[in-house]
Amino acid sequence: MKRIFIVLIVFYRNFISPLKPPCCRYIPTCSEYALIAIEKYGAYKGGWMAFKRIMRCHPFHKGGYDPVK
Repeated sequence: MKRIFIVLIVFYRNFISPLKPPCCRYIPTCSEYALIAIEKYGAYKGGWMAFKRIMRCHPFHKGGYDPVK
């Protein structure tokens, strides 16, 4: 499961993300955060952390530096 998530994120970063303007309000970007979280905590907890982070990434949130803890 972990490998599937990583492959999907890498696919997104290489083929879909370049087609869109940069819009992530955080450092590291949401996709980079997801990769780190899934590698560190596994598919379920890391995936949940990435999902919560993506839900916070919108124009009304200030963003900023938010590392994987």
